Amino acid sequence: MKKMRFLALLFVTQVGFSQIQTGENVAVTNTESGKVRGYIHKGIYTYKGIPYAEAKRFELPQKPKNWSGIRSSMEYGPVAPLPTPTTSVMDESEFVFNHDWGFTNEDCMRINVWTPGISDGKKRPVMFWIHGGGFTTGSSQELPSYDGENLAKKGDVVVVSINHRLNILGYLDLSAYGEKYKKSANLSVLDMKAALEWVKVNIENFGGDPNNVTIFGQSGGGAKVNTLMAMPSASGLFHKAVNQSGSFRTAMLDKETTQAIAAEVIKELSISPENIDEIQNVPFEKLSMAGNKALKTISDQQKKQGKPVIGFGLGWGPSIDGEVLPYQLFSNEAFELSKEIPLLLGTTKNEFTVFFGNVPPTSTYEQTYAAIKRTYGDKADAYVAAVKKAYPDIKKPSEMLDIDMMFRPGAVAQANGKSALGAANTYMYMFDWQSPIMDGKYKAVHCMEIPFVFDNIARCEEMTGGFPDAYALASKVSQAWINFAKNGDPNHKGLPKWPVYNAQNTATMHFDNTCTVKPQMDKDLFELLPK
Repeated sequence: MKKMRFLALLFVTQVGFSQIQTGENVAVTNTESGKVRGYIHKGIYTYKGIPYAEAKRFELPQKPKNWSGIRSSMEYGPVAPLPTPTTSVMDESEFVFNHDWGFTNEDCMRINVWTPGISDGKKRPVMFWIHGGGFTTGSSQELPSYDGENLAKKGDVVVVSINHRLNILGYLDLSAYGEKYKKSANLSVLDMKAALEWVKVNIENFGGDPNNVTIFGQSGGGAKVNTLMAMPSASGLFHKAVNQSGSFRTAMLDKETTQAIAAEVIKELSISPENIDEIQNVPFEKLSMAGNKALKTISDQQKKQGKPVIGFGLGWGPSIDGEVLPYQLFSNEAFELSKEIPLLLGTTKNEFTVFFGNVPPTSTYEQTYAAIKRTYGDKADAYVAAVKKAYPDIKKPSEMLDIDMMFRPGAVAQANGKSALGAANTYMYMFDWQSPIMDGKYKAVHCMEIPFVFDNIARCEEMTGGFPDAYALASKVSQAWINFAKNGDPNHKGLPKWPVYNAQNTATMHFDNTCTVKPQMDKDLFELLPK
């Protein structure tokens, strides 16, 4: 009798309360190219690795070939090849970020979808995530925080993420060598546009509303959001935008420079212009090495000519080509293109400063001040005063050197420029919450807000610690992003009133265990930055 009761209970558990549903006829829906099959986990229909486009190397993305039958779409697809293969990692930080490097293939244009329903007649807001990694690395599966299940479930929204071409494959300007390469300088951006076009055509089959799409991304993904906002041909494919730690003010390269880089690449590969198609068959590793050498060569040439070269030199990324991207991202013309797009943007308090190793956490005030003096010279006292004004709750002297001044100035500049147009609303935030992991070493590091946005604290305990305060804050942050995606306003009852940002009120939501709205507190710090 006990055995029979056990089997009955097991049957009910497996059938009535199953966490995952799979099978030949489970989670089947249509796309323009053919049927796909996913799976259902905790009530969320999940699809991974669906082709949204395909392309020959350095050529425009095209619609994928149709397939017959039902395409299994239950695992992430290939990621873009890395410019330098990963052969070793830093143990501690790898534990914290918990990367999934995936497998690489140049045929990497894949889309993932999480949705609460596929045939219930609903048209849900679509949240279109663009991964970070600059313009050279990363993928839609790189971090566990990117998983869209919890966000889709909590908000009754459709979450989408993509892989696309990166590095030399996405940005080598071969436009001087033939019509089919005319737009090769910005293929990576055109891949993103192709993914948005896929959403427009197909997302209703996944319970989504093609007329309510929010693009959001972090770091390089935030910069890609800005790039799409400055892309005339992407107009109408999305309706709201969120930029997390991605307001890079570095000017995009011009056509003269990108074509010079390409000429150096084919020189390195011993390919003549009339035989340019040979570049399609060069092994990726050899191609990437030639690209790296070309970037350094042109960078060195520009330095000799007295031209400004930022950071370590030239790199791969979008460029002004006069057509796909006609304007610099922070120009008035670019802002004008997206003036009707509501924007939510911000940064984390510490970003990359935790990796700079300015001074140990146990440093005295005198030791910290000496480090400040080495950087700011006779402005050291002004720096200390500005930090104390901006962050009066600092507890340790060493924390005065942990304040991000790399990402935030660009975010403020973008917020000021966007809000000055007097069109769609702008909302500003700063993520202040300090992670307890590794004795508090990682603070509000770059990427720290992502598990909170996606409501993925449990998936990211290595980064967040997984304590109750993290869950409580994630509930508030994720709801703000959901509300913004639904109606362009992140306000909800769990937060204090979040005013629309403008350059006069500089209203900024500070996300912490206690969320508060403050005006810009770090203007004096900005004054100390190199002009």
